[in-house]
Amino acid sequence: MQRLLRTPPDDRAATDTLPEPVRSAAPANAADGAWPAHLLLVTDAWHPQVNGVVQTWTYMRRELDALGMAVTVIGPQSPSLPVPGEPGLRLALRPGRQVRQALEALERAGRADDFALHIATEGPLGWAARRWALRHGLDFTTSYHTRFPEYLERRFGLSADLLYPPLQRFHAAASAVLAPTPHMVRTLTQRGFERVRLWPRGVDTETFQPALDAAARDALDRAAGRVLPRPIFLSVGRVAPEKNLPALLDLDLPGTIVVVGDGPSLGCLRARHPQAVWLGARPHAALGPLYAAADVFVFPSRTDTFGLVMLEAMACGTPVAAFPVTGPLDVVEPGLTGVLHTDLRRACLTALELPRAAVQAAVRARSWREVALTLAGALVQQRGWQPN
Repeated sequence: MQRLLRTPPDDRAATDTLPEPVRSAAPANAADGAWPAHLLLVTDAWHPQVNGVVQTWTYMRRELDALGMAVTVIGPQSPSLPVPGEPGLRLALRPGRQVRQALEALERAGRADDFALHIATEGPLGWAARRWALRHGLDFTTSYHTRFPEYLERRFGLSADLLYPPLQRFHAAASAVLAPTPHMVRTLTQRGFERVRLWPRGVDTETFQPALDAAARDALDRAAGRVLPRPIFLSVGRVAPEKNLPALLDLDLPGTIVVVGDGPSLGCLRARHPQAVWLGARPHAALGPLYAAADVFVFPSRTDTFGLVMLEAMACGTPVAAFPVTGPLDVVEPGLTGVLHTDLRRACLTALELPRAAVQAAVRARSWREVALTLAGALVQQRGWQPN
C-alpha cells in the first residue's frame, strides 16, 4: 500500500503518492533460490565519475556480489572523449567494439550459459549494447536514471516532447524498464513506455548516521576552517546547470549556505556568490559527517529522477527542503522528513522545525540489500545463449 500525501498547505498537487519503505519479496526468477550467476552491466557512467548513477550501481555491485551474482561492468574505457562542457564525463569512442569484445569474452569464458544483460544508460555504450543484443537475439533489461529530455530542454532550449520518442525507442525492446520512483513510472507510462517497473533506491545506514555528539556537529566548521553561523543549509552534488543551484544561492536565508561538490558551473557560481561556503568535491564515504552537521539539506534540482543525496541526508537525521517535483515527491514525506514547496525559502525555514530523530527513523528501512533483490527479480536469465 502507498500512503497518500497529506493535503499540502501550498499549491502542490495532492494526488501524488509516496512509496512505503523499500521492502521486496524474493525475486520472481529466484523461487528456487537461484538468480543469474553473472550480470553484464553496460553503463556510460562509471568511476571516476561522481553522480547518482555511479553510486547506485556501485552499491548494486556490492550487494549482488554478496548474493552470489558476479558483476562485469562495461564502462567508458580508452579511447574516450570528454563530453562538451563536462570534462569529467567521458564517452566511449569505440562503443561497438568494446561491447562486442566483452560479450565474446563472456562466451569464451564459458559464462554465456547463465547470465543477464542490463543496459543502464542511453549513451554510446548503451546504444551499442542494444544493437548487439537485438542482432544476436539476446534479451535485456534497461533502467531510466536521468531525465535527459527535461535536462536538455532547460540547458539548451530543446523541446522535451521531441526528445522523448528516441528514448522510448531505445527502451522499447527491453524486457523491463526499471524506474526509481512511482512518479517516474507513471510519467514514462504516460509517455508510451511499456513494461515499466518500479526499482527504488536505498541508503547505506552504516555510512550515513546521525551526529552522536557535539564534536560530530562541528564537521562543517572543521571543513570550512572556521565557525559557521547557524543554521547551515547544505547542498551536495555536481555543480552543474541541471542542479539549479542559483535557486538556493539567491535566497535570503539566515546562517550559512554550504555547497559540497565540483562541476562545470563551480567557477562562475563561486564568483557570483562569495557569501556561500564552497568546500569542493569530497569522497562519498566522507559525506556522512557533513550531512549530519547541517541543519537542513536543500535539493533545488527540478530534473532529477530521484536524488540519492536526499536519502543520505535524511539517514543522518537532516531534514530536506525541495521543490514539489519528480524525485522529492517520491523521496520526502512532507512534515516528517522534509518540506516541499514552490517557495524554496519557505521550505528551508519550515524544515528547521522538524525533529531530527523522526527524520532518521523514517528512512531506516530503506536498505540497498532490498533494492538489489528487486533488481535481481527483474533481470532476464539467459541460459545456453548462443549468438545467431
